[in-house]
Amino acid sequence: MTIPEILIPAPMLPGVVAALEARYCVHRLWEQDAPDAFITDVAPRIRGMAVSTLAGKVDAMWLDRLPALEIIANFGVGYDNIDARAAAARGVVVTNTPGILDEEVADLAIGLLLATLRRIPQADRYVRDGHWPDGPFPLSPTLRGRRIGIVGLGAIGKAIARRLDAFGVAIAYHGRSRQPDVDYAFHEDLIALAEASDVLIVIVPGGNRTKHLINAAVMAALGAEGILVNVARGSVVDEAALIDALQQGTIWGAGLDVFEDEPHVPDALRTMPNVVLLPHIGSASQHTRNAMGQMVVDNLIAWFESGQAVSPVPEAIHRAQRR
Repeated sequence: MTIPEILIPAPMLPGVVAALEARYCVHRLWEQDAPDAFITDVAPRIRGMAVSTLAGKVDAMWLDRLPALEIIANFGVGYDNIDARAAAARGVVVTNTPGILDEEVADLAIGLLLATLRRIPQADRYVRDGHWPDGPFPLSPTLRGRRIGIVGLGAIGKAIARRLDAFGVAIAYHGRSRQPDVDYAFHEDLIALAEASDVLIVIVPGGNRTKHLINAAVMAALGAEGILVNVARGSVVDEAALIDALQQGTIWGAGLDVFEDEPHVPDALRTMPNVVLLPHIGSASQHTRNAMGQMVVDNLIAWFESGQAVSPVPEAIHRAQRR
């Protein structure tokens, strides 16, 4: 049998590339001077892809160009950059990296919440800019007595809730269904959750179903003392409505790790003193990213050696074993 050929459209961790090159014929598209011509040349032989959000959209156009494609291994638990339904319709399995990054993202969510509430980055700048001799840093809001609403109580949402339990705060959640294994208050209606909360932490998948789920009405329900923390996808929050809510005092502040047009962040957000901004680093520790990369490699190896993917996404379950 010929060695499977793998296409990597955009840079990935060197360890991932090296591990795949040890077994397969790997094509690094980002190193090609004429990528379109290169794809045309190798397309009939490509059986696998290793992708991340840096690759952009992997949609029907990609699938049409790669007639021999069998598997798309995604670096990340979120895969809204991939048209998984179109892939499934063509018999292409899509995999992701679930479970590995849950604890890391939950840690970051708590850190972002505290940084926003206690104004930690602003206090750091206050010291660095030499203002401390001028007087004490202004008092901040507190987490004490806050009611926390979690939008999306999946694996990461539950990891966030476990951490919040230690702070002694009230926790409620909204999602597609009630979770039988938790005692937190459940709100079928998102507006009702926002009204009952002082903080909303958003951790739902991206995609069309959740686009602008957090809109002007939700922020109005959250209220003038409310804080929004988004560690999900930028598309989940209506960014224009968020900017307006912050400018008008509809909500108090926001902690954001994700944005609608990454890596571009609106000037209005970058200049606001009541917003903490991070460059999408939810899972960005060396330990977790290495583990995610290994799962990308494991999915491709399992597919080509045993005909069964390790972690197929739901749309691909029916296709998770090679015929």
